[in-house]
Amino acid sequence: MKRMRNEKPELSKKSPFYITKYRYYELKNFCLQYPDWKKALEQVNGWESSSHEVSGIIRGSLPESSTERQAMIRAYYSMHIDIIDRCVAKLEPAIGPYVLRGVTEEVCYDALRANGCPCCRKTYYKFYHYFFWLLSKERQ
Repeated sequence: MKRMRNEKPELSKKSPFYITKYRYYELKNFCLQYPDWKKALEQVNGWESSSHEVSGIIRGSLPESSTERQAMIRAYYSMHIDIIDRCVAKLEPAIGPYVLRGVTEEVCYDALRANGCPCCRKTYYKFYHYFFWLLSKERQ
């Protein structure tokens, strides 16, 4: 798959979907963790969580029970996945899955178009920027 190369990290301040380039990069890196979160969520049921596996996820003292640790880990990953999924759900249903691949896997428009994206480049990027604007509002 082709990756996005010459992306514009900042739109004009006149754009209704304007966010600063640093906010865009923050959100983009947030989205790039989506596949890892999905994978971790699938695996969480199969392992006995120990304290070193939850560092950075659980703040404060760790629960003694592995069931509680697993529930907290499951909630953490689910919450982050749901934020992205809610924003995608607000997009045009035919374009949403392509925007999701674009923002979580860095797949460029040309590769998405070759795989069935039903819209032109201009429309795709309108939804792409709208997605990041929505995500910025969600993550305030």
